[in-house]
Amino acid sequence: MQSLRVHSGSAVPFSVEFNPPRDAAAEARLWRAVRQFERMHPAFVSMTYGAGGSTRDRTVRVTGALAQETTLLPVAHLTAVEHSLAELRSLVGAYADSGIRNILVLRGDPPGDPLGDWTKHPQGVTYAEELVRIVRDLGDFHVGVASFPQGHHHSPDLDSDTRFLAAKLRAGAEYSITQMFFDVEHYLRLRDRVAAFDPVEGAKPIIPELMPITSLRTVARAEELCGRPLPSAVIDRLHRAAGDTSNPDQAAVREVGIEIATEIGQRLIDEGAPCLHFITLNFAKATSEVLNNLGYGVTAAPISA
Repeated sequence: MQSLRVHSGSAVPFSVEFNPPRDAAAEARLWRAVRQFERMHPAFVSMTYGAGGSTRDRTVRVTGALAQETTLLPVAHLTAVEHSLAELRSLVGAYADSGIRNILVLRGDPPGDPLGDWTKHPQGVTYAEELVRIVRDLGDFHVGVASFPQGHHHSPDLDSDTRFLAAKLRAGAEYSITQMFFDVEHYLRLRDRVAAFDPVEGAKPIIPELMPITSLRTVARAEELCGRPLPSAVIDRLHRAAGDTSNPDQAAVREVGIEIATEIGQRLIDEGAPCLHFITLNFAKATSEVLNNLGYGVTAAPISA
């Protein structure tokens, strides 16, 4: 069985995240990005999870195709949102039937309002920690979880957030992938907090998540994914590049967005991050440019079991 493996050797691996396509045209675009990244040999690729209906079904199907029709190592997302225990077990079984043994377990955000109050399914689970145990009990799976450099927006404080992460790791998670951030200090302090709270669990990889900003429109998307406003220094750089807000210089904004992502990536490499995980929004160009700036190119060595 092929497993997700990250390390702190001479070359820091990278990974990419895709979203489930909503229609045939979006699926074709996704596969174009998949084939471009396949030539760059990421350590793994993850597919986010669409809760409910056809989006969920497409998620499972496309993630299975990644496992069966590419050389990539897929990590499937699994959330507790609007799912009973029976449905969650069925989904894990569907992933296993497709040859997927790497699962990123998330409690998940409320549909329609990522920052809204979360409601447990009557026959479901309350915490990601519970879902980690369920997946591990169902078979020989490699499980990851989410971590939050600035704390989850529902956590009362950072100490509580650290305890929640440690509990997920103790339940059987082997690594975590952070929520996206734009200040490396937040990642470094998260790493310090977990190591101080539990040295054993703190030794597990904490993989930082990045996203190149390519337009002013994506700033709002980035803030939604962060769950926090972007640092003022980042916003100021983007607006200076844009110039006239009524007719912004989009090419300059994109150039600065790539520069910012490159600077963050280089600092993370220098600080010993075990892997760089990129949100791609199903496009390859911007992430590829950042990787090329960091010296990866198309010759980056694959990381496999």
